[in-house]
Amino acid sequence: MNRNEFAPVESLCDKLKEYSAVDPALYEKFDVKRGLRKSDGTGVTAGITKICNVHGYIINEGEVEPIPGELIYRGYDINDLVDRVEKENRYGYEEVVYLLLFGNLPDKKELTEFKNMISASRELPESFAEDMILKAPSRNIMNKMSRSVLALYSYDDTAEDTSLKAEMHKAVNLIAKLPVIMTFAYQVQQRHYYNKSMIIHPLRPEEGTAQTILSMLRMDREYTPQEAHLLDVLLMLHAEHGGGNNSTFTCRVLTSSGTDAYSAYASAIGSLKGPKHGGANIKVAQMLDDFKRNIKNWNDDGEVADYIRKTMRRETNDGSGLVYGMGHAVYTRSDPRAVILKREAFELAEGTEFEEEFRLIDAIERMTPEVFREFKGDSKSICANVDLYSGFVYNMLGIPQDLFTPLFAVARMAGWSAHRMEEMMTGGRIIRPAYKAVAKKREYVDLENR
Repeated sequence: MNRNEFAPVESLCDKLKEYSAVDPALYEKFDVKRGLRKSDGTGVTAGITKICNVHGYIINEGEVEPIPGELIYRGYDINDLVDRVEKENRYGYEEVVYLLLFGNLPDKKELTEFKNMISASRELPESFAEDMILKAPSRNIMNKMSRSVLALYSYDDTAEDTSLKAEMHKAVNLIAKLPVIMTFAYQVQQRHYYNKSMIIHPLRPEEGTAQTILSMLRMDREYTPQEAHLLDVLLMLHAEHGGGNNSTFTCRVLTSSGTDAYSAYASAIGSLKGPKHGGANIKVAQMLDDFKRNIKNWNDDGEVADYIRKTMRRETNDGSGLVYGMGHAVYTRSDPRAVILKREAFELAEGTEFEEEFRLIDAIERMTPEVFREFKGDSKSICANVDLYSGFVYNMLGIPQDLFTPLFAVARMAGWSAHRMEEMMTGGRIIRPAYKAVAKKREYVDLENR
């Protein structure tokens, strides 16, 4: 459609905007919880879960009191889960997936069997890659992943079977296949849109999820144990984040309607794509590129603070006034994922060409709360969130920006699966919040008199 054809639509859109305008005062008048959040910023309680606890503040005599953030998977602190696998020099993502799906940590035999199950489930259906990915490239990998998940419905004879056993089978299948879909979609994107070489490697059954991703992405298939372990930690940190985050809630909303698993999971991917959710890691990467171009001395806290001020005044980057990677809806004093990832990032960056960039990110983390208080006149506690460091780690691993958010989706498939099955077993009702209608009643006018 060219611009001339679109002109009548633009006029209609202007009319729609005029009609749709809502007086902001009405939200307060009718006590509307915009974004399902209360006036103090805390979330509206919409359900009960045993899967994950995201704890970032306490309410003390009606006021939000900041505390160090906690991320708890099925009762286990994320710090303990990460620390243990690091001390034992093994990979932890599959163990976290097992924990989220089944509610308990596996023993050695159970973990080995589960890893073998995932490995055996990685292969895509016959002709799926050719028909669904190669023949229909997409500029955006998230859209291709969502479409591919929907397409897998057609390859599943039990697609409408919502028994727990069938749902668990679907979940494990998708957790196993999504990394392969992602890497295939990326290779096809590079060939079709950027005229680059496309290499599709065969799967290696002995490789875990983190190893498979690096192996499938790299032309030479080479990676160090340190690189694979770092990506594994990233997957562990992104695997789950409570039932209230936008994509998980989206998955639970669709699940509550009784729809099939593929529809629910595809919708979650679509939600995660948004720049206010999982797509924020791209925004952070773009912001950091802007900071690196325009700050002459990355080691000068004063210069960094000055540029943060310009950013908040909407004079830099995308003009949004936001310092991406800083602040979180729940965490106040610290995001445990960011704390872990910062430590991991420094270990890989120290003594390399990446160390100076790490120092710049650290300065942004330290200076932003101070500038925020000065700029806003607000004592609100803000901290770095996981996105501030995740893109930096991906860059060190040689992972392109087009895959930052898709990698988030690959990891979060575990959490979505756990929440879908919990909703099916315990929800019991279709999720249907109310909207207050404020349109005035109008008399019908005959076509000749309009």
